[in-house]
Amino acid sequence: MNTSFRFAVFSILLLCACSSNNGWEKLFNGKDLTGFKQLNGQAPYHVEAGMLIGTSVSGQPNSFMATEKDYSDFILEFEVLCDDGLNSGVQFRSLSLPDYQNGRVHGYQCEIDPSDRAWSGGIYDEARRGWLVTLLDNEIGRKAYKNNDWNLYRIEAVGDNIRVWLNGVNTANLYDNETSTGFIAFQVHGIGNQTELEGKEIKWKNIRIMTTNLEANLMQASLAQEVNMVPNFLSDLEKASGWKLLFDGKTTNGWRGAHKDAFPAFGWKVEDGQIIVLKSGGGESTNGGDIVTTEEYSAFELSVEFKITTGANSGIKYFVTEAEKASGSAFGLEYQILDDKGHPDANQYTTFPGSRTLSSLYDLMPAQNKRFNGIGNWNRAVLKVFPNNHVEHWLNGFKTLEYERGSEAYRALVKGSKYAIPVYNEHGRFGEAPKGRILLQDHGDEVAFRSIKIRELR
Repeated sequence: MNTSFRFAVFSILLLCACSSNNGWEKLFNGKDLTGFKQLNGQAPYHVEAGMLIGTSVSGQPNSFMATEKDYSDFILEFEVLCDDGLNSGVQFRSLSLPDYQNGRVHGYQCEIDPSDRAWSGGIYDEARRGWLVTLLDNEIGRKAYKNNDWNLYRIEAVGDNIRVWLNGVNTANLYDNETSTGFIAFQVHGIGNQTELEGKEIKWKNIRIMTTNLEANLMQASLAQEVNMVPNFLSDLEKASGWKLLFDGKTTNGWRGAHKDAFPAFGWKVEDGQIIVLKSGGGESTNGGDIVTTEEYSAFELSVEFKITTGANSGIKYFVTEAEKASGSAFGLEYQILDDKGHPDANQYTTFPGSRTLSSLYDLMPAQNKRFNGIGNWNRAVLKVFPNNHVEHWLNGFKTLEYERGSEAYRALVKGSKYAIPVYNEHGRFGEAPKGRILLQDHGDEVAFRSIKIRELR
């Protein structure tokens, strides 16, 4: 094949490739803001040398340059350069509605985080549920962002699965179905009154999107730890990892009343994929009573989503043996569920202030570093009990406390708590049973639970 002919063939192939772009479309034309509208804050945006540039300004809330068009399933790529000191993100499947916080932008945000925290590529639920995917356990992902340089992001949103890639590294692998369609928007984060950050810039370029043949174009590489937020659903990976649903979203199978042979005939209901303890005046186990799993567990990881009403009190207990003969709630170690601002128990304790607040080890150890999504919103409690008796409480993706069950330090906590009296500690080893049931507490306040799942650890 002579040189002229080879060049002609190559030119034709290149022309075809450029015409089709392999399914890619420009989301931003590189010339002006056609197809975009600004929402919320008034930080200035402009176009220069093919780049979309946002500039920080004091006294303004978060600003968003949003597409006029909504997108559901897509693959989005862009390059970004963010000045040090700023925090930014790209919204997707996001909304701005007059009946939601007066039009405040809310929805999924892919994080741009040049700080030492280094959570770039995580997923934040703007103005709604907070962090969905952090990079706390993803050191490779935390190192993927290049400060003071251009970074290539890729967001793959296909059905309920959302994956974020940063410079070729998978930083987020999320299953969630909160919002299926919405706009894409480029954020200039508010800087409050930090005048030293005034005039700093965020630059985006080469912004393109694909909306067809997505499955065939997904990145094929090692994935980050999966986070599943779809209610009452187990992914294939979760099933393979040993996770089981303790609540199927429809029935009370797998549960019974504490100290009872059957599920309570009143005081609880199953509705809209939730198992709900009904309000009955705030008494402890005086209505339907607590419910417990029919199975017992020793070492495990438990995940439960809960939603509380104003002033509510409840709890998730573990290592419940039902061996006690006292009335009231069945005994066990308790992950406290409480409206800290609206229930007086938040200010009560035996020895340790704060030990009866949300996510605490009830009356034994106070929770720290809490991220609460608020009354009427879903929150996720995670309990990890390892075979060596190391125990951790987590709330909405953040560890709130840890301790060693059965250690001398743990026993000292018990001696300083309400559990030191004989009715709780008849054998001197409260909370140290080798196995026990999981309990959801009836404390007379309405609390909803869903996505209750467990895997045994070995």
